[in-house]
Amino acid sequence: MRKRIFDLLVALIVGFLLLLPVAIIAIAVRLSSKGPVLYWSDRVGMNNVIFKMPKFRSMKVDTPAVATHLLQDPDSALTPIGGFLRQSSLDELPQLWSILKGDMSLVGPRPALFNQHDLIALRTEQGVQTLIPGLTGWAQVNGRDELPIPQKVEWDVEYVQRQTFLFDIYILWLTVVKVLRRSGVSH
Repeated sequence: MRKRIFDLLVALIVGFLLLLPVAIIAIAVRLSSKGPVLYWSDRVGMNNVIFKMPKFRSMKVDTPAVATHLLQDPDSALTPIGGFLRQSSLDELPQLWSILKGDMSLVGPRPALFNQHDLIALRTEQGVQTLIPGLTGWAQVNGRDELPIPQKVEWDVEYVQRQTFLFDIYILWLTVVKVLRRSGVSH
């Protein structure tokens, strides 16, 4: 319960503070490429229930819904500002909505795409699916997009075992550092 209240407070405060930047990003996405401002992807939530997760659209409209590393040429699928949005993690800001809705938490395993069957199966095998997915997580601060799936799941399992309010605060701090350094992001 304390985690949910913390999530709500932080999401509301950050959402309010970033209202103007979010509006500017939305306009920039709209003006820089055809298609909607937001991309709603089917993601796997707690107990493997599918939910819709918003991101600022960083890829062209006709890009397949697969993990970026599975695209033949990910850079060619980016919109004119897509690389910047991904490198700066600004494409993730609309996920504050998912936190407010309760589909996500600030900290937890990142929600898998609906078709990442190998990741979903490994997480389910290890009991990770019992957690609400997060905007950031222990795996993200330990490698982010660079991690192979089995290693990502190992970090997720460690998070399940070590989960505390203070550990979440530590992960949030490390996330800010990683985002500012733009480390571990594939574009």
